[in-house]
Amino acid sequence: MEEYQKLRKLVEEIADDVYKAEGGNKAAGTRVRKAMQDVKNTAQAVRKRILEIREAEEAQA
Repeated sequence: MEEYQKLRKLVEEIADDVYKAEGGNKAAGTRVRKAMQDVKNTAQAVRKRILEIREAEEAQA
C-alpha cells in the first residue's frame, strides 16, 4: 500500500532530528513538529484507504 510506505519513510527520515531535538536543538525540534504534521496527515490517508479496502470487500460478499 503506497500510503503506508510513505508513512514509514516519513518516520524514518525524522529519526535523527528527533534525537537532536531531545538534545536541545531547537531547529531540529521545529523540523520534527513539521514532519509530525505530515505523519498525521499520511496516517489519516492510511486509515481512509483501509476503510475503502474493507468496504470494497464487504460489497463483494
